[in-house]
Amino acid sequence: MPSPLDQADLRQRVQACIDGELVHQREVLAEIGPDVDDLLDAIGLLLTGGKRLRAAFLYWGHRAAGRPDSDAAVRLATSMEFFQGAALIHDDVMDDSDTRRGMPAAHRALASHHTGRGWAGDADRFGMAGAILAGNLCLNWTEELYATSGLAAEDLTRARGLFDRMRTQLMAGQFLDVVESVRPWAGLDDSERVARASRVIRYKSAKYTIEHPLLIGATTGGLGDTDLTELSSYGLDLGHAFQLRDDVLGVFGDPETTGKPAGDDLREGKRTVLVAHTLTGASAAGRGRVEELLGRADLAQEHVEDLRAIITESGAVTAVEAEISRLAEQSLAALGRATGVAADARAVLADLVEISTARTA
Repeated sequence: MPSPLDQADLRQRVQACIDGELVHQREVLAEIGPDVDDLLDAIGLLLTGGKRLRAAFLYWGHRAAGRPDSDAAVRLATSMEFFQGAALIHDDVMDDSDTRRGMPAAHRALASHHTGRGWAGDADRFGMAGAILAGNLCLNWTEELYATSGLAAEDLTRARGLFDRMRTQLMAGQFLDVVESVRPWAGLDDSERVARASRVIRYKSAKYTIEHPLLIGATTGGLGDTDLTELSSYGLDLGHAFQLRDDVLGVFGDPETTGKPAGDDLREGKRTVLVAHTLTGASAAGRGRVEELLGRADLAQEHVEDLRAIITESGAVTAVEAEISRLAEQSLAALGRATGVAADARAVLADLVEISTARTA
């Protein structure tokens, strides 16, 4: 059976739309000259392949309202991929990540170009500056794709507030993650740590990954308010479960599958729900080891294995897996209550629960 993500040939059509938009933007920037090719190349490489989850949720949200397939809906859905591209490029700069999807992160690739050409100044600083600007270009093009999608003006106007809210909240959610990474957890109990980590999940991941794309699509389609409320619940619960799964993969995932080095989240010191439960369930010695090693950029593989063992023995993985299952069930229940959702979209949205929470990347 084909993946739900490939229904209506969506992934192929989204990639074609991405490629066409990048060709158009190269034409727009041609008068500046070849010096900006590095930015376009970095963006194009990042936006090649991928699951296209956000595009799928927007597209099937639109179809959920009973709207037919259209190239305009696909173009609108493609705007979410450029938005994610901006978030990933900026996130890698903030996390000082080396790789993304098995390739050098944009700022690392740009720094490598600087070094290879023997240019003056600091290569890393050049790379970070270029990556920030590449992310900003993706944000600009997100807006352009939305405005020029081809959907009727009244449909786009109806969802405009959600589209703007999504972009604003994600930027603030990114900063919330930065704040949480430096604000002490000492003295907090398990529920407080989990609440703070969950707040980051809500505004940095869950809303922009599933809830907002889904609601933008459904609102442009004209779905009724009652069903929109249920789809919001579906999206928030599934988005939370999606990020919990991502956090587990960030510690235990196979680099060949995730595209990032094993234990990268541990080196970055991410304060996740998984880490919160670990600090509660681990022995005093285990907690001390976590506090000693978490966030060390030079974390060796043997230390990654030490931390994995502590996390598993603490019961944190079991707790997070149970929460993922609970949230997935709640998401399906909310979808079931959205009685006005078109049957074909309902089937795909139900299948996307499994895709979004699968135990592999």
